[in-house]
Amino acid sequence: MADQANFTADVEPFMDPLYSAALRMTRNPADAEDLLQETFLRAYRGYSGFTEGTNLRAWLYRILTNTYINSYRAKQRRPEQTELDEVEDLYLYRRLGGLEAASLGRSAEDELMDMFTEGEVRDAIDALPDNFRVPVLLADVEGFSYKEIAEMMDTPIGTVMSRLHRGRKQLQKTLHDFAANRGLLGARSGTPGN
Repeated sequence: MADQANFTADVEPFMDPLYSAALRMTRNPADAEDLLQETFLRAYRGYSGFTEGTNLRAWLYRILTNTYINSYRAKQRRPEQTELDEVEDLYLYRRLGGLEAASLGRSAEDELMDMFTEGEVRDAIDALPDNFRVPVLLADVEGFSYKEIAEMMDTPIGTVMSRLHRGRKQLQKTLHDFAANRGLLGARSGTPGN
């Protein structure tokens, strides 16, 4: 059992990454702050039940994810006020090729991703439905495993894998469309189209 007297010191290293995740989930700074506040309140209340020595980061992200799913999915969103200037968003798309592509060096997808603006990448993420966007963010930005995401979202691991696959495919299509509209596909393959 964890000691609530140590709560602040124990969770402090995770505050900034949790806020970043909350901002990506809610797409709005005010909503992200509300989500983070509710997450820490729930975590504090349940901290005596947390088993010391287990993965505190995953436990906090599970609370964040469940709080988002329970409280914010049904809430009508305010107009977008996205202020995501983090490199993590671009990193997400560089990982979309999967582990196989990473082990072989830079893939064609990696090279193509270098041609997208941060706004286009952000728009592609924001266009995903929540049931795809949240698992993609947790896996590809936050680096959680399928098992950890399944536990956080309280869904079967097969569902997580399916949603990640479908979310990544939808991102791939959206980014392909961006590339085609900007004439990047022809430029990369050496054919006219710039």
